[in-house]
Amino acid sequence: MGRPDRGFEAAAEDHRTHGRNVADMFGRIAPWYDLLNHVLSLGQDYLWRYRLARLVRPVGRGPLLDLAAGTLDVSTELLRQYPENKVLALDFALPMLAEGARKKIKDAREGRIFPVQADGRCLPLPDASVDGATIAFGIRNIKPREDAWREVLRVLKPGARFCVLEFGTGSRRVWKGLYNFYLDKLLPGIGRIVSGDSGAYRYLADTIKSFPDERTLEDEILAAGFARVTHVPLCSGIVFIHVAEKAGAAEVEQESKITAD
Repeated sequence: MGRPDRGFEAAAEDHRTHGRNVADMFGRIAPWYDLLNHVLSLGQDYLWRYRLARLVRPVGRGPLLDLAAGTLDVSTELLRQYPENKVLALDFALPMLAEGARKKIKDAREGRIFPVQADGRCLPLPDASVDGATIAFGIRNIKPREDAWREVLRVLKPGARFCVLEFGTGSRRVWKGLYNFYLDKLLPGIGRIVSGDSGAYRYLADTIKSFPDERTLEDEILAAGFARVTHVPLCSGIVFIHVAEKAGAAEVEQESKITAD
């Protein structure tokens, strides 16, 4: 067997370095993360998380996966809406999980939410082991995204949903360019004032502006093997919820028959 292609090795190292840098950055802003989310979204983040969790519709009472769980806001909303399910809260940035666990895993939530440091490109979960999955404002931070799509597809049970809450592409003018001005000028400034780290929020703005539009993202998710993908725009397309569904058992059986024939 020949040596791995040097271009592949370089790309893999770039992705590892990117992951470490992103984890370090979120670790620095963890104490201010929740406050900034509420301030920068004008409180809309509560509604966004509610609607995200509402669309999961677990296929059973098994565990739910909250990928890029951060400070556990989505995890707690999932548990509130689906108290019969447990939540596996996975994130690459340990300080974010620690901050969320300290503040939010109390009383009835103890033993129901399980924070675990993990890489979204290599999930420490068995095949077909979760009844639904979410990721909120985290897929932009995973490179390559295709690895995350495939891993989530692998761990979902047949018929289960993966619900993705993410900003729309910042390259499109929204509200006559007011949103774009907000991304370029206000977002980094507010982040610097509150957290002292303007670089983190400059990174946020840059990744939003370079993110693919909703149609391109849907094609990407379908290419990873999901059976169906739909999207729901929020706030004039500033934010989207993408709902990707794994093929059900009957569909997989039918496809196997067609292949065999």
